[in-house]
Amino acid sequence: MRSETIEEAPVASQAESKKTYYVVQSFSEEAAGLRMDAPIQALTEASALKTAERLSERKVSVLAFARTGDPATGEFDEPVVLASYGRPIGDSMEDLPF
Repeated sequence: MRSETIEEAPVASQAESKKTYYVVQSFSEEAAGLRMDAPIQALTEASALKTAERLSERKVSVLAFARTGDPATGEFDEPVVLASYGRPIGDSMEDLPF
């Protein structure tokens, strides 16, 4: 009788399933206060920083941040602020509307 071995499919490690997203979030001034503009996703940290700097010339407040996590499970680390321009939005990341 011949014995066959079944190979298990490789399982991605937790680190392999994580992805970092770079996002630029700007805010505009309205009569009722600050309004969050549509977020802009960047491909790299450098691109996010450049976009944030450019937007800071015409927006009240701009944040560039990175968020790492597993899109399949929805589990993400806390966002890391890469740059902040203009009026501060709250005292900490918990005050941000995202």
